[in-house]
Amino acid sequence: MERGNQTVVSEFHLLGLPIEPRQQDLFYALFLAMYLTTFLGNLLIIVLIQLDSHLHTPMYLFLSNLSFSDLCFSSVTIPKLLHNMQRQVPSIPYAGCLTQMYFFLLFADLESFLLVAMAYDRYVAICFPLHYTSIMSPKLCLCLVSLSWVLTTVISLLHTLLMARLSFCADNMILHFFCDMSALLKLACSDIQINEMMIFILGGLVIVVPFLLIFVSYVQIVSSILKVPSARGIHKAFSTCGSHLSVVSLFYGTIISLYLCPSANNSIIKETVMAIMYTVVTPMLNPFIYSLRNQDIKGALRRVFSKQICHFTLGQ
Repeated sequence: MERGNQTVVSEFHLLGLPIEPRQQDLFYALFLAMYLTTFLGNLLIIVLIQLDSHLHTPMYLFLSNLSFSDLCFSSVTIPKLLHNMQRQVPSIPYAGCLTQMYFFLLFADLESFLLVAMAYDRYVAICFPLHYTSIMSPKLCLCLVSLSWVLTTVISLLHTLLMARLSFCADNMILHFFCDMSALLKLACSDIQINEMMIFILGGLVIVVPFLLIFVSYVQIVSSILKVPSARGIHKAFSTCGSHLSVVSLFYGTIISLYLCPSANNSIIKETVMAIMYTVVTPMLNPFIYSLRNQDIKGALRRVFSKQICHFTLGQ
């Protein structure tokens, strides 16, 4: 169907990963293994937090939501990537592309806001330990989680609706392995000034503001520790904040280097590798970071398995 010199695009072709055909099976197996590890690792954390009453605290409420976000975040792109790796012409319908973009933005933005909530929780735990339970009340925790979901839903929907109003030219080749917003804008024939303006404004709200809030929280934490320096205080801060800081570094380090510090020399391969870092690697590593460096998670794992073994033994 023609409209002037523009063509109504019914589907997009995804360039996929820049790998040679003979390496296709190897990378397919690798990404499948990474996705299964991500899915099972994050699912395990969610189940442990639900089953173990010792983990029914604000910190683990945020962590369970973060694990759910990571699980969904990787599920938005990786299954489609694996499916396309088995096809001669990897493609995605127009509606499917917008849907993928919406959920990609939703869970990426949700992770950013949840990391802020977790930073605030750590700040209160270390700087106001005697008032922790009164400040981090169940009502406040639910409000923080609900606000994160509402904000990310509205922001993602706004970006998607603005994208849906654009017209696309006959060139429908997306130079990526998923429907990335910036890659789609390069194919648009319409005026994208409004889209770019909203990316700049909302990008600041979703990336810059949360990052600054997390930074300020940790400045306050460090300042509080230095006022009364002790080996016990440093150990407590490290055990309390170490996992969260590792996740923050992985998530924001990749996002900022790719989107906020773009380089004219960035190649498609470099951008693809960076995108894989935050869409595949980071969600996979998060469960390991929180389980390997967290005694509460290890304890919950032992208690849950002990209960299951006990029930199994009694049932014999």
